Amino acid sequence: MNYYSKQREQILEVLKNTYSHPTAQELYALVHKNHPTISKSTVYRNINILVNNKQIIKISVVGRPDKYDYIHTNHNHAICNICGKVYDFEYNFNTQRIKDEIQKQTPIETFLDCVTIEGICKNCKSKSK
Repeated sequence: MNYYSKQREQILEVLKNTYSHPTAQELYALVHKNHPTISKSTVYRNINILVNNKQIIKISVVGRPDKYDYIHTNHNHAICNICGKVYDFEYNFNTQRIKDEIQKQTPIETFLDCVTIEGICKNCKSKSK
């Protein structure tokens, strides 16, 4: 059981006010700016608690540090495979149908909360031409 923590509340408040999907290091820098006495280990430990409590979500980006997001609304993510930037988008996927199909075809029991799509953003695509 995790009791109330002022530091955890500070971290959550920062995430509530950002849509940039910061990494743990970036989140630490944002929190530390307003609360200079908070340690990096405190921020990292509390990030894990917030994820486990389902107050925030961890977005895994292949080959890059995980990113974090406060759950403002039900939304999905599109991730650029080149720069690693995460974009929010709204689309009403039939998640129950997706979960049912996955369970029919695999031995995996899913915990689907949102859909993550990978691709290349316009900025990275224009740089590769």
